Amino acid sequence: MICGQKNIGSLAQKIYSRAVPVQFTILGSGSGGNCAYLETAEVRLLIDAGFSGKQIRQKLASISRTPETLSGILITHEHSDHISGLVGLATKLNLPIYCNRQTREAIEAALQIKINAQLFDTGNSFEIGDVQIDTFSIPHDAIDPVGFLLRTTVGQIGFLTDLGHCTKLIIERIRTANILVLETNHDVQMLQDDPKRSWSLKQRILSRHGHLSNEAAADVVEQMVSAELRQLYLGHLSRDCNKPEIALNAVTKRLQKTGASHIAVEVTSQNVPCPTLHLQKVFDALPNPLLFKESFAKSIPVQPPTVLQQQALL
Repeated sequence: MICGQKNIGSLAQKIYSRAVPVQFTILGSGSGGNCAYLETAEVRLLIDAGFSGKQIRQKLASISRTPETLSGILITHEHSDHISGLVGLATKLNLPIYCNRQTREAIEAALQIKINAQLFDTGNSFEIGDVQIDTFSIPHDAIDPVGFLLRTTVGQIGFLTDLGHCTKLIIERIRTANILVLETNHDVQMLQDDPKRSWSLKQRILSRHGHLSNEAAADVVEQMVSAELRQLYLGHLSRDCNKPEIALNAVTKRLQKTGASHIAVEVTSQNVPCPTLHLQKVFDALPNPLLFKESFAKSIPVQPPTVLQQQALL
């Protein structure tokens, strides 16, 4: 599935969504900007803010939210496609910005602003309301880039974007994720043939501290496959050196090879927010966690709810 394409939601989806306490939306992801939104009973967080403040406001408005209600912003690293919105949001609203010390220094130097930084040490965990955030180092050409595993009361969300390769340590830190946002930055052949990029830039992108190709991301997915992983977002696609259908094909082929038909795959868009994903606690009558989207229901097979299940949600 590619963000921006629409399917009609099912009756089961509408019934289940009444009791959903946690929701997650990729507001946009690509080489020109990245931002996601997580809402729980206690907090409303952005993960990165790589669009202008005006654009982030518009994207939040599309899901009936405003920046004024945010609890804070988590930052993975200081590159502009992850922090450009801080000028229009953080300074005006004095929002807490959660990052490590070196990233704070790089942000303030790059944007020429002072931020309300809430510092963490890379590798440590901390809590914001009812969300626990695990942090871990990733190999990328930023000063101290991190990945996140966000532990909510109903599921775990992993963020792996902007990394040149994936280490065994990263796999272990992210293995329990139910939802994974994974970089599929480029198709190697398209990158090599691209006339706009210099040889040195291509080498940087392809390096072990650059960006994951579609096939490298598929390798990560193959290592990550588990009964717990239910939703995969393919993010940070290059505008010039990748296509959604190529990224989707590379990853779905690998999932088919491993027999992981239970994992839904969606390609993110830089311009169009993905359908909001609702996470719901496991009901006693149901064997597995359920994930439902507002705009479509075909990504994950859904059995019609029984009468008992419907009554439990009323």
